[in-house]
Amino acid sequence: MMKWRNPTAQRDLWWKDKQFTGKLVKLALPISMQSLMLAVVAAADALMLGIMEQNSMAAVSLATQVQFIQNMWIASAVSAFTILGAQYWGKGDRTEMHRLFGMAVRFCGVVSIVWCAGCVLIPRQLMLLFTDEPALIEIGVGYLEIAGWSYLLTGFSQCYQALLKVTEKPRASAFVGSGTVILNIILNAVFIFGLGTAPAMGARGAALATLIARIAEVIWSVAYTFADGFFRPEWKQFWTREKALVRAFRKCLLPLLGACLFWGVGYTSYTAFMGHLGTDAAAATSVAAVVRDLICCLCNGIAAGGGILIGNELGAGNLIKGKLAGDRLVKIAFVCGFGSTAVMLACTPILLAFVQLTKGAQDILLQLMIVMSFYMIGRVVNTIIINGIFASGGDTLFDMYSLAVTMWGIAVPLAALGTFVLGWPAAVVYACTCLDEVGKIPWVMVHYRKYRWVKDLTVRNGTVPEKSGQK
Repeated sequence: MMKWRNPTAQRDLWWKDKQFTGKLVKLALPISMQSLMLAVVAAADALMLGIMEQNSMAAVSLATQVQFIQNMWIASAVSAFTILGAQYWGKGDRTEMHRLFGMAVRFCGVVSIVWCAGCVLIPRQLMLLFTDEPALIEIGVGYLEIAGWSYLLTGFSQCYQALLKVTEKPRASAFVGSGTVILNIILNAVFIFGLGTAPAMGARGAALATLIARIAEVIWSVAYTFADGFFRPEWKQFWTREKALVRAFRKCLLPLLGACLFWGVGYTSYTAFMGHLGTDAAAATSVAAVVRDLICCLCNGIAAGGGILIGNELGAGNLIKGKLAGDRLVKIAFVCGFGSTAVMLACTPILLAFVQLTKGAQDILLQLMIVMSFYMIGRVVNTIIINGIFASGGDTLFDMYSLAVTMWGIAVPLAALGTFVLGWPAAVVYACTCLDEVGKIPWVMVHYRKYRWVKDLTVRNGTVPEKSGQK
C-alpha cells in the first residue's frame, strides 16, 4: 500500500485554491441538470399515466426495468470511455480519444441491437420476469413493443453524450439532454391523453414519445460535434485496434460491467419483489423511485464531474493534486448525503398530498419514504466516492466485490425470503433492499484510505502503468 504524506503547506495551498471548486461546479451543474431532466421524464410519465390509471403507471415502471438492465451494459462501456478519456484528455492525446470512442460505440451498438430485438420479439416473456399480474403484463407488452425501437439508439446517444462531457462541453450535453426531455414531456401529453388530432394511447403513447425524443437526441448530439471548437470523432479510427489501448479499455470495462450487472440485476430484482407484493406495492414503489432519482441528480453530477476532474489530473501526471481533489470530494459527498436525507423527509408530506393513489398504496408509500430517507445517505456517499473518485483512477474492481457481498450476499436473499417465503409487509421488504448501500459506507471509507485509485492509466511506450509513480 502506498503512503501519502503530503506537505501541510501544499495541502493548505490546494484547499484554499478556488480552481477545483469552480471547475467542479462548471462540470457538475450541467450534468446534474441533465440527470434531473431525465428524472423529470420518469416523473412526468408516472404523473400522466397515474392520472389515467394506477395500473398504467405501475406497468410502465416495471416495463422500463428492461431498459434499466440494458443501461447497465451501456453504462459500463460509457464509463470505461469516460475514465480513460478523461485521463487522455488531460494528457492531451487526441488520437487515443478517437480510438477509445470507436471501441465504446462498437460495444454499445451490439448491446442496443440485442435489447431492441428482445423487446420487439418477446415482450411478454420479459414482463413475466417482473410481475405475474395479467393487467400489468398486457399494458407493459404494449409499451415495450414500441419503446424497444428507441433502445436501438440508446447506446449511440450515450456515447456522444459522454464525449461532450469528457471534452469539457458539459453545457452542450446538458442542453441536448434538457431539450429532448422537454420534447419528450410535450409528446407524452400529446400521445398519452390524445391532445389535438392525436389518439389517446396511454402507455403506448409514452413509448412513442420516448422513441421520437431519442431520435432527436441522436441527431442533435452528432450535429454538435460538427460545430467549431468541438471534438469530432474520426470514423476512420472506428476499427483501429491498438493492443495496449484495447487491454487498457478491457481492463477498465470488465470490472465495470461486472459491477453494473451485479447492481442492475439486483436492483431490478428489488422492483420485481415489490411487483409480486401486489399492485399497491408496485405503484408505491414506482412513485418512491421517481423521488429517489430526482434527489440523486446532484450526487450523480458531482460524481461525474469530480471523476472527470480527478482523471484529468491523474492523466496529466499530477497524482498528488488528484489525491487532494479526492479528499475534498469525500467531504462534499457526506454533506450531500445528509442533505438528501433532510430533503427526502421534508418532501414526504407534500408528495402524499399530491399523488393520487389508493389508500393502501398511500400507506405503503409513507413507509417507503421514511425508509428511503436513511438509505439516501449511503446512496449519495457511495455514488460520489465509488463512481467518481475510485473510477477516476481505474479502481473499478472494488465496486464489484462490494456488491457481491452487500447486495447479493445480504440484501437480495433477505428481500427474496421476505417476499416469497415469510410474507413480510412491503415496507420491511423494501428496507431489506436498502441494506446494501447503508452497510457499505465503512468498507468504502477503508478502501478509500488505501489510495489505490491514485493512478495514471494512460498508455506510455505501448504499456499500461500498473502503479503510480509519485509518492
